[in-house]
Amino acid sequence: MKSNNLYLWIIIILSVLLGFTFGSNQHIIFNATNIEISSSQKLKQFIKYIETNYVDDIDTDSLVNTIIEDVVEQLDPHSVYIPKEEMQQIAENMQGSFVGIGVSFFMEQDTVSVVRVLDNGPSKAAGILPGDRILISGKDTLFGKNRSSASVIRSLKGKPNTEVALKVYRKTTNQLLSLTLERGEVPIQSVHGYMLSEGVGFIQINRFAQSTGNEFRKLLTNLKEQGADQLVLDLRDNPGGYLHIAEEISDAFLPKDDVIVITQSNQGKKKIAVATEFGLFEKGQVYVLINGQSASASEVVAGALQDNDRGWIVGQRSFGKGLVQQQMPLGAGDAIRLTTARYYTPTGRSIQRPYEDGKDSYYNEIEARYQTGEIQERDSVPVNDSLKFSTPGGRTVYGGGGIIPDKYVGGTLNLDQEWDNYVLGSNLVNRFVFLEIDKNRKFYVFNSLEELIEKPLPNKEILLESFKAYFADQGVPIGMENVALIENSIKAFIAFQLYGQEAFLEITHKQDPFITKVKTLLEEDLLD
Repeated sequence: MKSNNLYLWIIIILSVLLGFTFGSNQHIIFNATNIEISSSQKLKQFIKYIETNYVDDIDTDSLVNTIIEDVVEQLDPHSVYIPKEEMQQIAENMQGSFVGIGVSFFMEQDTVSVVRVLDNGPSKAAGILPGDRILISGKDTLFGKNRSSASVIRSLKGKPNTEVALKVYRKTTNQLLSLTLERGEVPIQSVHGYMLSEGVGFIQINRFAQSTGNEFRKLLTNLKEQGADQLVLDLRDNPGGYLHIAEEISDAFLPKDDVIVITQSNQGKKKIAVATEFGLFEKGQVYVLINGQSASASEVVAGALQDNDRGWIVGQRSFGKGLVQQQMPLGAGDAIRLTTARYYTPTGRSIQRPYEDGKDSYYNEIEARYQTGEIQERDSVPVNDSLKFSTPGGRTVYGGGGIIPDKYVGGTLNLDQEWDNYVLGSNLVNRFVFLEIDKNRKFYVFNSLEELIEKPLPNKEILLESFKAYFADQGVPIGMENVALIENSIKAFIAFQLYGQEAFLEITHKQDPFITKVKTLLEEDLLD
């Protein structure tokens, strides 16, 4: 009898426990299906259930990041999730400076080999030279350890005004040097330029960073002092940046109250940016160079000058990005760059390309321009008559997919040749040149940049043979038919390493069809 009562009590207790468990689940289901909650509350509740109820341990931080990435993937092509690991580099690039010692380097034979010493940086002041090997930074050995470039950068960077002791081997004099540097702010220039010819200034902007406006004004003022009354503004391969900086650059060319750009938020709120009375270059012909990689803020500037009949747009159809992003912190160092508005050029056109077919199709459209013949012929550029607009001066312009140049520069449909052009401007040639110079720097001593430009390429035949062997060893195909273009590329990178970006541009432009087109237009304008 006692035994039966014991079993009865066990059954009752189990029933109560089971009833509590199932009842709890039913209560959760009841709440989820009968109480109205927002999508954000639903997601928060989902994460909470996983943290508290899921049978296995799980890294919820990683899960949340994956969820965010998946959600962002469903948005437009320019909304992106930025993990904290990438934030510092992006922040430095967009603020226009970093804290470090101010060198660029290659890892050669497992050693930090200085390629360039950046102007206005601590290394320049300390007397570090191209070709020097940095062996030790503080207590960190940087050679023979299979260190990655990223880990070397972390060792050399630091907080402002902190000291770092370096051991440096100078190959040219076979010396071991002990140097103590104070880390400081090193500019990452976004603007470069020089006098292209008498009366014609050239300015290249490679991105619209926080420092770009000041850099631009300083250089433009300098070029005007040298006699520039016409200007070539190169926005090729410029992916964009800050919208307000693009407005600053546009303002330099436009008279007061000319519309620069119109933005419209998702709430329908419009903002019209107009030029001020403080334009630095409101008179004088302007030629704006663009190509398929000119995007976003670059297109704002090109559109502002085209729609106000302020300059000629020269080159190939731009990327076609008419969306505005805002970077928002997510916490723990992560961020999201979210599209929050659309922008329109002064005539009211949107130059945003369609993206309904997905990101792959969207980004592959640039490559598809080769197949359609657009790169070669202006007449192959797609236009939509329903998106036709007129400028105050009577020029016809189109919306719907990038800025179409007023003066077209045809490329080639030979993809092998396009590949060669790409490679000849790449870091592969830069590395080859460093290795060649480093063999014996005495062969590459010049009294001036002008001497380097005017003289034939040093050790020409040897360099060309080494060039061919280097690319074969790298497994990178390169055509050797256009010897003049190869020679010019090698000479340009020699100038880059010895004299800087402006010298690189000056030599590169000798074989640049865009610059050739501009020079033709300059001559035509003089005849008019």
